[in-house]
Amino acid sequence: MAHPCCFHLVHNHQQAHDAAQRLFEHLRAEIEPLLPASAEILHIGATAVPGCLTKGDLDVVVRVDRDDYPAAEAKLADRFLRNRGSVRNEEFAAFEDPNRVPHLGIQLTTKGSDLDLFHLFTAALVANPELVGRYNAIKLAYHGRPMDEYRAVKDAFVSEVLRSRPR
Repeated sequence: MAHPCCFHLVHNHQQAHDAAQRLFEHLRAEIEPLLPASAEILHIGATAVPGCLTKGDLDVVVRVDRDDYPAAEAKLADRFLRNRGSVRNEEFAAFEDPNRVPHLGIQLTTKGSDLDLFHLFTAALVANPELVGRYNAIKLAYHGRPMDEYRAVKDAFVSEVLRSRPR
């Protein structure tokens, strides 16, 4: 088993992508009826990007209108654990379910807020295979290394991609 403090890629990326997509479809059917009508439920992260290497988890963003945020946050908090290592405010909350396979992370954002960026990064990768290649190179370089080192380099890459995207 991979050490929890280190970044580890899965061996079979296609299998991980397929498992994440199945869980996403199940999750969407499970939570969509509970959430406000403005909710947009999107598969984000590496498993949403063809050809992207992954550690095998499923990342989902739930985007809602500002007025719907409190209700959506309450519904997700009733169903999932809060991600204690993440920011939480009136525009963003993170949840997780480590008992799901694959591991599930959910980010709740208000549409247009400062942290409503996850879907934009995923879309940039899907649209540009060269960016996927660069991202994969980062992942390979940090495989087996401390997670905080990987996250620092990943955060810089994400910021660069988001700064350079067309407006």
